[in-house]
Amino acid sequence: MISNNIFRAIGDFCTNVLFAPYDAFRFLEGWWISNIINVVLISIGFILFFYWLGQLQRFRKAGTE
Repeated sequence: MISNNIFRAIGDFCTNVLFAPYDAFRFLEGWWISNIINVVLISIGFILFFYWLGQLQRFRKAGTE
């Protein structure tokens, strides 16, 4: 009984708290405004990817791995 309530509480928390901003974005007009979170996350991913490649090149030139 307690484990069922814990999983139900986790589900309620995710649905009502964590995903609440996405409900607001769902009703916005315009594609760019609705998908700004995706654009930001993809941009951060590209920045980190190119930083990682730069670090790989730096360690390769130094001869350390």
